[in-house]
Amino acid sequence: MNRSPNQAFGFGPYRIYPEQRLVLEGDQPLRLGRRAMDILLILLAQAGEVVSKQQLMAGVWPDNVVEEINLRVHMAALRKALGDGQNGQRYIVTVAHRGYSFVAPILLEPIRQRPAGDAVGRHNLPLRRTRMIGRQTLVDSLMKQLPRQRCITLVGPGGIGKTTVALRVAEQLIGRYRDGIRLLDLAPLSDPRMIYSHLAALLDILLHDSEPLTSLINGLRERQMLLVIDNCEHLIDAVAQLSESLLRGAPQVHILATSRESLRAEGEYVQRLETLDCPPLSAVTDHAQALAFAALQLFAERAMAAHEHFELNDANLAQAIEICQRLDGIPLALELAAAQIDGTDLRGLLSQLQGRLPPLLPGHPERHVTLRATLDWSFNLLSQCEQTCLRRLSVFRGGFTLESAAAVIGGQHILPGEVFGSITQLVAKSLLNVEVGDEEVFYRLLDTTRRYALEKLDHVAELDETRQRHAERCLVLMQQAQSAWEHTPTLVWIERYARGLEDLRAALDWSLNGAGPALLAIELAAISAPIWQELSLLKEYGGYVRQALALLEQADKPCPRLQIALKLALGSACYHTWGGTPETIEAFASAHALAQQHGDVAGQLRAVSGHMAVNLSCGQYRAALAQSEQFDRLGPHGDPLLSLSAHRLRVLALHYAGDQPQARIHAEQVIQSMTQSGHLNRFTHGFGVQYDQSVASLTVLARVLWMQGFPVQAWHTARQALNIAVQIDHGTSICYTLALASCLIAHYNGDRQNAQALLQMLLEQSQKHSVLLFHTWARHYAQVIEPDSATPLPADDSGLIKEIMVTLDGRFVDDALLERARSGDAGWSSAEILRVRAQRLLDEQCCPVDHHGEPARAGVQANTDNTAEAEKILHQALSVARAQGALAWELRSATSLAQLWQRQNRCHDALDLLNPVYQRFTEGYATPDLRKVRLLLNELRGQLCA
Repeated sequence: MNRSPNQAFGFGPYRIYPEQRLVLEGDQPLRLGRRAMDILLILLAQAGEVVSKQQLMAGVWPDNVVEEINLRVHMAALRKALGDGQNGQRYIVTVAHRGYSFVAPILLEPIRQRPAGDAVGRHNLPLRRTRMIGRQTLVDSLMKQLPRQRCITLVGPGGIGKTTVALRVAEQLIGRYRDGIRLLDLAPLSDPRMIYSHLAALLDILLHDSEPLTSLINGLRERQMLLVIDNCEHLIDAVAQLSESLLRGAPQVHILATSRESLRAEGEYVQRLETLDCPPLSAVTDHAQALAFAALQLFAERAMAAHEHFELNDANLAQAIEICQRLDGIPLALELAAAQIDGTDLRGLLSQLQGRLPPLLPGHPERHVTLRATLDWSFNLLSQCEQTCLRRLSVFRGGFTLESAAAVIGGQHILPGEVFGSITQLVAKSLLNVEVGDEEVFYRLLDTTRRYALEKLDHVAELDETRQRHAERCLVLMQQAQSAWEHTPTLVWIERYARGLEDLRAALDWSLNGAGPALLAIELAAISAPIWQELSLLKEYGGYVRQALALLEQADKPCPRLQIALKLALGSACYHTWGGTPETIEAFASAHALAQQHGDVAGQLRAVSGHMAVNLSCGQYRAALAQSEQFDRLGPHGDPLLSLSAHRLRVLALHYAGDQPQARIHAEQVIQSMTQSGHLNRFTHGFGVQYDQSVASLTVLARVLWMQGFPVQAWHTARQALNIAVQIDHGTSICYTLALASCLIAHYNGDRQNAQALLQMLLEQSQKHSVLLFHTWARHYAQVIEPDSATPLPADDSGLIKEIMVTLDGRFVDDALLERARSGDAGWSSAEILRVRAQRLLDEQCCPVDHHGEPARAGVQANTDNTAEAEKILHQALSVARAQGALAWELRSATSLAQLWQRQNRCHDALDLLNPVYQRFTEGYATPDLRKVRLLLNELRGQLCA
């Protein structure tokens, strides 16, 4: 079909904008998966023609060889999303042995206004996989009520459609809430304490362990958003407490919950979901009239989906109506029954139901009895193999692949070759849902079905052995994830493995609590480090690591390999959460000792690198420099990845120890090496404290450039590091480069607007990823960068952050820092600490203060020795800055000394000192330090000419 770029496709209730890859149903976006969208666009372009399966697969997967099953699954997802078959409307037909054809009439419409796309990133709602039937009036009512009621709970028995309605309401409200919409599904959770941490992760809020609920409320207090909490019934008390607290403390947060019973929370409005309307037998004359009733609509649509040649007509209408009545209009029950049509006609289906369901009685039957009976009936119609598959699949918390299903199902009474056929049948019978990802096909059980199947699994005493196979499968997946980590694009890697996070949690919770084999639990905790690191969930991971180490220590002969791996993981998790604590140091030190004892060179390198990072954050620069020299002695040269990371850590040690020329030489060598390797090695996997290699290397180079007197180059380099970190969306790397480079350099350069924006970003990202170390640093920075809104904090008593604060504002200097600077222990910051101390002495002489820090009373003499002492310290600062190649500090020290000499009428000496330093700069003349010097030089020249 010939179409210009200024035209949109229109069919049924849909408009398609190919250039935007946008489908609108009315005025609402219909969110399709990437592959489903590709299929639709190909079919529309050749509407009315038969497109072969081979053409479609070549167009949708041009660079991959895929099985035909992939096409069938994505095609089924597309048809469901479009409601193909509803009310007899057909869009896509299958042409036997040939392919598919788009058969609905198409209009080409002019694009008058560029439509707004979906508010991506403002919500986490799943793609809609089926059309909602019979609930639009309720949805419209709920949309009007939410602004007034604030907390609405959709209540009804399992299978009634609570989740469908809640998601449809939320989907239609996309863009109405300033801070977006978040869905929290509680079905995978069993511990009420996990609600807070899961919600905090969704909302990018930092939780304080002592008061998690207070942290949530504080984080939500100013937000305007909709929170959808699904499947609350098994955690109802905790959800009620959360809801009441949110209603009181977060006045612009609205809650839409689903539960089998009400929360009984203060401020809750309960909306009960009734069953779908069933047509009465007596008053209906033909099937067109009957299809006005939602129950029959749903049944007919699902029947057509299950059996392409099914047609509702006047001849089978009475049987269809009675089926809907016997199933009491329960959506899930109707879907389960409709799925059986493939094997029998309606008369036979009705006969089966009549023998298994409660008799029709006046009024409302017990719906949970009806659904339970329908599930029993559907289950009993399965073959023994299919029953076994369904039971064993119930241990999965999230989506799973066919391969994972086969691994967990495998065991007695079923052969591996039977798994695929059984899963296909379970999908066809609506007992298993298909989720179509961009790269793979995943399967999932509805929560109602999963609970039913899990009960069946427990009844046949197969629960523990199936959970063990589930944990073993998680272990295999994590082993695959680790081996694929280095050579798989990050986004592809995350899509492939992050989907299994809930199952990983479930396997760790089960195995680490003594229910499974201890070695399996320990292996799983150790091998899963990459997924926790990629998702920046190191705080949560630290809890699992501690449990695994406790189990390992109970063994008669603990495995050294696992001990080393877990100690390294614990060190990294503790460092990012709490900084250089005794637990962090002990973890790296014990890992190093174990690695030495067992001749594990790679383990020693990783342990030393982690301990070195701790020493740097604690201000132990000489120890860190000595540790960096251990790398050469250990000899990582056989491993290019380890060698490169060792080189990068050497740069860090040189920079912080105060050797800026050597630090720059090595930094540029590292970046050149990484460029030549194509930047494939994001992480040195398992290497101490983990950041993206490119981000970390550019971050330290930016710092060195600024100290060497290149403020503009430093800013561009820092922004490059931040851009990479944001592009790969790695939380700890974002926090690292913000805290160590871009935020600081913006402030040093006098860029107040960027400094404040980057500080806010650091606060948000460190909260989101629970990187408490850098969140604390950000709060300290705020005292200088945003002093009007900052909360006063006690000064850190040691370490890198204390020295950074002195470079931001001289009032943070103290005697302990002065002693570190004089001894050389302060490394990179020594010259600036000395200068700030001298400046304070001079300021005190100009405005004397008493021992309380208040202006001195008349008659109190300023210490006239201050001037001599200050001049001595400034000469020392100049000497240190020159020796370290730190032109930025040299300029500041020369400026302070020149100002002192100016007051002493030594203008010639001041000019001879300051001008040569200024002349060595080639950029950054608009920065505060250089502007100040330029003004001072003009004053000095003017005074000499006077």
